[in-house]
Amino acid sequence: MREAIGACDDAACAKEALSMQVYLNDERATPEGWVRVYWPDEAIALLQAGEVTRISLDHDLGDDARGTGYDVIVWIEEAVIARGFRPPQIAVHSANPAARLRMQAGIEAIARAWADRATQAG
Repeated sequence: MREAIGACDDAACAKEALSMQVYLNDERATPEGWVRVYWPDEAIALLQAGEVTRISLDHDLGDDARGTGYDVIVWIEEAVIARGFRPPQIAVHSANPAARLRMQAGIEAIARAWADRATQAG
């Protein structure tokens, strides 16, 4: 995980912190400009900090007891519904076809929940 998150002393660093891109994966190389995390709880901690603008999720992370990328989808959906959490852009890069479909369905549910909140507020 990246060191010194939020410890910025210049404008470029502050802008980077405000537009964090998170890559949840256990094996693939991390794309340049992305912060890599290996477990759902690490991704959720960054989401809770409010700095994540984009997140890309793998499903199978090598230890289902520690969680999967789908657990992050579930957390985001619950946070949107319960607390009005603004979801980041979400992508799935899982090679597991069934899990990919399940995660895409979760992303669609998040989009609907966010749209419903916007409609109720307006």
